[in-house]
Amino acid sequence: MKKWIQAFTALCLMLTVLFTATLTVHAEDDSLQRVQDSGQLVIGTSADFPPFEFYAGEGDDQEIVGMDILIAEKIADDLGVELVIQDMEFDSLLPALETNKIDMIVAGMTPTAERRESVNFSDIYFQTFQNIMVRDGDKEIYDSIESLAGQTVGVQTGTLQEELAQQIPDVELMQLSNINDLILALETNRIEAIVMQGPNAVAHAENSDTLYTFEGEFELDEQDQGSAIAIRYGEDALVAAVNESLAEIAEQNLTEEYLATAGEYMAQDSDEGFASKYWSYFLDGTLMTLFISLIGVLVGLVLGFILSLMRLTKNVIVRFIGSAYVEFVRGTPLLIQVMFIYFGVGIFFNLPALTAGIIAVSLNSGAYICEIIRGGLNSVDSGQTEAARSLGMSKRQSMRYVIFPQALKNIWPALGNEFITIIKESSIVSVIGVGELIFQTRIVRSASFEGILPLIITMLIYFIITFTLTKLLNYYEGRMNHD
Repeated sequence: MKKWIQAFTALCLMLTVLFTATLTVHAEDDSLQRVQDSGQLVIGTSADFPPFEFYAGEGDDQEIVGMDILIAEKIADDLGVELVIQDMEFDSLLPALETNKIDMIVAGMTPTAERRESVNFSDIYFQTFQNIMVRDGDKEIYDSIESLAGQTVGVQTGTLQEELAQQIPDVELMQLSNINDLILALETNRIEAIVMQGPNAVAHAENSDTLYTFEGEFELDEQDQGSAIAIRYGEDALVAAVNESLAEIAEQNLTEEYLATAGEYMAQDSDEGFASKYWSYFLDGTLMTLFISLIGVLVGLVLGFILSLMRLTKNVIVRFIGSAYVEFVRGTPLLIQVMFIYFGVGIFFNLPALTAGIIAVSLNSGAYICEIIRGGLNSVDSGQTEAARSLGMSKRQSMRYVIFPQALKNIWPALGNEFITIIKESSIVSVIGVGELIFQTRIVRSASFEGILPLIITMLIYFIITFTLTKLLNYYEGRMNHD
């Protein structure tokens, strides 16, 4: 008994030593050295926020520009590394930072007290102001916070403006993740105003005859009146290096120069029409959507077939595993699965956004295809199996040559519907920055300041794809029924 106690004590002591050593290793701040050794500074941003970060250029020359990007380039140059930009939804930036997908967030982010509980921040690099955006025809009606009392006001999810809007008496909030969606909601009378960061509101108002903006008299804490760069806790060396670069920018008054440069990008006009200027965005997005959908369908078919056999087997353990997987996947939203695989699993494996998106779509599709195939196999009369076996066929042969061909005819319409669903649901991967059709549409809306036209084009593209696929599936369904 004493030997067991001694062995257990020794094991606990060893684990304690290892745990302490691990904490010691993690306590060492190698953030600056890590970035310099990698040769890359990976920043996260949400490029729908002119003049801070937005897309400019045409065709293959499209790039993310803006004041924040110029600041990030300055920091990267000072560190002697290459700048890499990851564009994603604003409310995905903090999870991306916390799971080591990016080194820092450069997105006009306000260092609120709530955010400071999760991440560290650099010094303030831009003293901003908060605006209210209204329709131009309503500028005489809504000219203050009090005049918006009891109205529906739009805010971007996860931003400081979401908190500030609560100062409007009896306000009803519409919370959306994209500024362009809020602008569209305002223009179509869904909301009466938007609370926005000042420079961004001015940029939109200057590029639209239907919008008007004015500075809102919100009560702000001192720390809520500027933009800073978010960095993980414990990475003080990187914070210090960033602050050195920001100090140089402030000393040389480069912020005004960067803003002017961003304004030049926004003022650039092209003689080309909308379609000729932005067609490449839609083409790239369509090709990426088709690629993700094709891989998702192929992997989903294989996985679904395996899972269906697992659910039909007599082995209790195998059947339970198959059933548990299907029920779990069907019981959770695809959006959560995408974010879990990218951010959650990404803690242990540094999965690229595209890879994580394809894995999530494939795993999700496999669960639904499993039930389609299982239902088809069960629909085949059991006498068919008995007849095949009586003719000397093995269980595998009877499944391959007799059961599955008959089941395929029964499940073909449902499979076709699943294929079409995958094409549409693949748009969810845009939240982690995968450049499929919805993501590219967001870029076009941001770059062109057009709210509805890009949506109409995207809707038509989806319809053409799904309608063509439907006709193709119907053709083969007819061939199988004829046979």
